[in-house]
Amino acid sequence: LGWKFYDADDYHPLENKKKMEKGIPLNDEDRIPWLCALHEILRREDTSGQDTILACSALKKMYRRVLIGGASAIESNQPEQPGENPALKILFVHLDGPKDVIAARLEKRRGHFMPLELLQSQFDTLEPPSAPENFITVSLEKPLPEILLQIETAILQG
Repeated sequence: LGWKFYDADDYHPLENKKKMEKGIPLNDEDRIPWLCALHEILRREDTSGQDTILACSALKKMYRRVLIGGASAIESNQPEQPGENPALKILFVHLDGPKDVIAARLEKRRGHFMPLELLQSQFDTLEPPSAPENFITVSLEKPLPEILLQIETAILQG
């Protein structure tokens, strides 16, 4: 697609990485500053006209609101921002699959700070996207080419 790609894991502060390495799940206080920083990256790219893909475990509806609207989305409980900083238009891709499939993929990762033991906490925190959020759900059990085609089709359809 020629879009810029960011992996949200690259932007976790060192404290978050150390906490996860110890098998301690992150909480909202750990995640909100990280999500605000990611929002600023997305805002910068949007302002420059650059389409962007962000790989991010935005597990809760509130986290997705922060990605769309920044810190003010927490206070207002709404993604929309009045005035000069309108909410970003984001299509969320919810990669859905059974825990055992995801666990098998996590076991193959090397050198990543999130251990397999934290997977259950991710499932416990997960609030799958729902209307009126702008999202698609894609099964991780499909072959990779099908997953990519489904995502690309959704992006191109706007």
